[in-house]
Amino acid sequence: MRRGIAATALVASLALAATACGGDDSGSDSSGPVTITWWDTSNATNEAPTYKALIKEFEAANKDVKVKYVNVQFDQAQNKFDTAAGSKGAPDVLRSEVGWTPAFAKKSYLLPLDGTEALADQAKFKPNLIEQAKYEGKTYGVPLVTDTLALVYNKALFEKAGVEAPKTWDDLKKAAATIKAKTGVDGYWGSTQAYYAQSFLYGEGTDTVDAAAKKITVNSDPAKKAYGTWLSLFSGKGLHKADTTADAYAHIQDAFVNGKVAAIIQGPWEITNFYKGSAFKDKNNLGIATVPAGSTGKAGAPTGGHNLSVYAGSDAAHQKAALKFVNFMTSAKSQATIALKNSTLPTRDDAYTAEVKADPGIAGYQGVLAAAQPRPALPEYSSLWGPLDTELPKIAGGKESLDQGLSNAETAIAKLVPDFSK
Repeated sequence: MRRGIAATALVASLALAATACGGDDSGSDSSGPVTITWWDTSNATNEAPTYKALIKEFEAANKDVKVKYVNVQFDQAQNKFDTAAGSKGAPDVLRSEVGWTPAFAKKSYLLPLDGTEALADQAKFKPNLIEQAKYEGKTYGVPLVTDTLALVYNKALFEKAGVEAPKTWDDLKKAAATIKAKTGVDGYWGSTQAYYAQSFLYGEGTDTVDAAAKKITVNSDPAKKAYGTWLSLFSGKGLHKADTTADAYAHIQDAFVNGKVAAIIQGPWEITNFYKGSAFKDKNNLGIATVPAGSTGKAGAPTGGHNLSVYAGSDAAHQKAALKFVNFMTSAKSQATIALKNSTLPTRDDAYTAEVKADPGIAGYQGVLAAAQPRPALPEYSSLWGPLDTELPKIAGGKESLDQGLSNAETAIAKLVPDFSK
């Protein structure tokens, strides 16, 4: 999974920080090109080759800059950057998950980008994504790719069962039962991960916290209703039971791409892998719909994605080169290339060319972006999913009650935002 804070508590090795340090002039001298280091957190197999090719284009057009590429595993990158920046040994450029950006900005690790070359095309980016890259009024990241969650489904199985993409969670239950009866395949398989459960909260008009009111709401009545709906989708005809193993993500994904389950909730970072499955050799068999609505009639999913941020601890020469590199990587041309090669969603409208939108996966996810809900400007927000990632599998696996699990999560979240009331 490529969302939220680092899933592991691994501490960064100073060796990596040293070899990927943006503060030294390794590989450059006063008369030669400046060498900047970029920590890329994308998938090393499916996405990194595209970024490496773009680096070659950038270097060919900018002989005064060299880029040292380092692919850092996503679930380790947040902790590694935190440690490296604290010791003044961070990379010049970081591919920062949107939730990390305000957290690192709060610690003064990132350079404000307002008025710099990196944000020269600021007006071209989707405004809500720029807002999500801000902290206390200043912008600390340039949106590189964006994403959200959608209900992805197997059109052939839905057509065989005679059902349409559900508009509500109740509709999904009915559709799942019909699909099971008509095809023998489970209609839906849900995730126990907190990020994937977030849409249920939005469907009840609530969230884990009310940032404006500084109040923890994960154990409120609307939240209990939301998680009650989430829990109900693990039992019933055509509803796959909860998988609480460490490999649950892979199990759900594999079942969907090979036609063993008709629908799941998933993000566009898996588009490339969808197409590798036997069920989607015909790309047009991939259905993409807005996540079903809750009892309030509201439907929504969290806005995710990644920004490119510049390290505040680099010297002036490295920062200048880094700003130029960020501008190049987030340009319309580069974003269109990334979208075509990696099937990810651009963050600026002028990158959605006709060729890009010819990919049914990208076109489908572009259509659900309007329902995406940006995260509040709270540096700790992404970390709030951590306690829920501990409790939700226990709840789904029947090891503790919903009330107890949410109470435990509320207690843990209170420690992360000690100035918030319950």
